[in-house]
Amino acid sequence: MGYCGASPLSLTRSIMRTMRSRLFLLLTVALLAAACATPPEMPARAASSSLTETGDTRLGKAIDPQVRRQPGLAGVLALAEGREAFALRVLLADAADRSIDIQTYIWHPDATGLLVLDAVRRAAGRGVRVRLLIDDNSTAGMDALLAMLDAHPSIEVRLFNPFVQRDLRALGYLTEFSRLNRRMHNKSFTVDNQASIVGGRNIGDEYFAAGQQASFADLDVFVAGSVVREVSTVFDSYWNSASAYPADSVLRGRAPLTEAAFEADIARIRSAPATAAYVGELARTPMARALLEGALPLQWVPGRVMADDPAKILERSPRAEGYLAPDLAVALGEPRTSVDLVSPYFVPGEAGAQALAALARRGIRVRVLTNSLAATDVAAVHAGYARRREVLLQAGVQLFELKPDAAARAPGPVGRLGSGSRASLHAKTFAVDGQRLFVGSYNLDPRSSGLNTEMGLVLESPALAGGLATVLDGIAPGSAYKLTLDEQGRVVWLDGGKPPLRVEPGSSLLRRMAVRVLSWLPIEWML
Repeated sequence: MGYCGASPLSLTRSIMRTMRSRLFLLLTVALLAAACATPPEMPARAASSSLTETGDTRLGKAIDPQVRRQPGLAGVLALAEGREAFALRVLLADAADRSIDIQTYIWHPDATGLLVLDAVRRAAGRGVRVRLLIDDNSTAGMDALLAMLDAHPSIEVRLFNPFVQRDLRALGYLTEFSRLNRRMHNKSFTVDNQASIVGGRNIGDEYFAAGQQASFADLDVFVAGSVVREVSTVFDSYWNSASAYPADSVLRGRAPLTEAAFEADIARIRSAPATAAYVGELARTPMARALLEGALPLQWVPGRVMADDPAKILERSPRAEGYLAPDLAVALGEPRTSVDLVSPYFVPGEAGAQALAALARRGIRVRVLTNSLAATDVAAVHAGYARRREVLLQAGVQLFELKPDAAARAPGPVGRLGSGSRASLHAKTFAVDGQRLFVGSYNLDPRSSGLNTEMGLVLESPALAGGLATVLDGIAPGSAYKLTLDEQGRVVWLDGGKPPLRVEPGSSLLRRMAVRVLSWLPIEWML
């Protein structure tokens, strides 16, 4: 269509007609898709449960003597270093004799993601039963890989709350937003029902300090003892839930990746200079011998698993029951002296901000470490947090924001905050009175509270809780900004002895403007 020589009026009308026709076409497609987009029909599937008679496995023989000496306690080891967290997952898979149960929100098909998958696949080749439960939100482009895994006789894959539209996922959100907006955020990695890793890490390079662009400061906990059975009970409830679909029912018609193609990918990863040193470090780690000799330096403490009911995804679980948030508040108890919070996506909302402010006004030390605008990977979440900063600071709550170039090694459970690449906080851990600690997937935000499912561990551990306090004692100014208010009540950022910063440090004007606009929108409920 040409517009040369057209009058301004006719040009305007032509443009409006074009816009109307395109809008009509878009709405028509959306309505047609909505008419067809219904949750997948659940096929017949066999219920299964965790294997319990595993005391004669290699892990069982290594761990059971310690468990018998510490009845009723959880043996825990904090995994703050990304490479250690990666190594222990691979070593656990290599040590598996009977079963591997993995539940995760994200599994990236990158270098570390495929190496962990290769270890799991090797275990399946030995006859180990493998159950993979993956939230479907981040599996775009992985259908062929998932189909290959599910075709293995010892591996079963289930996709949680799956997308009907495999290729046009944005259209799925358009037509089924209320369902697809609710995700399974849980993470656990359990072998032979004897040992498990629970925490905040997904599976992928940025979570294991292997990424070249960005690295997440994160936290997992290796656990042994009776608490592992609790982790397995949670896994079984999700595995057999109404939202866990057998992969073959979702991936129908998708050609699986060939075994040869997968082996070629693994060979390429192992030989690449960027990962050769990383893989070599895994081969040299003393963890393998320590794991199978029962010599990991575990702390034995009272512990329990906290988790949402999987029915939360379908909004069938009453908010007063089956939700982690109120149970977690009870388990951590009423603070008497201190509350230390580490949350990458900290959106307390009006009620949460007032509750923290009330604690601070009672003389309880309340400290929060979250991402700065320059460090966060979700600007919309920062908008939800930024609007509450003044209220918190006025009440005496101490706020710290991680720098994107943080490279200092902080003692305690947060570990290395960056390694030369862009750093971003991803750990979710809270401590009360230096005695009780939560480690898991739960963020202090409305999404974790009301939309997604979450899980984690509550541990009675002065050592771990005190370690978190030590992190917050020493983190500024090397790795984080400390926030305060100036004489006019405006937020300023302190960076050691430098002059106070009066705008979000390290951020562009455009990014700050975007956050300001986002803070005006009524979206806090889903952040």
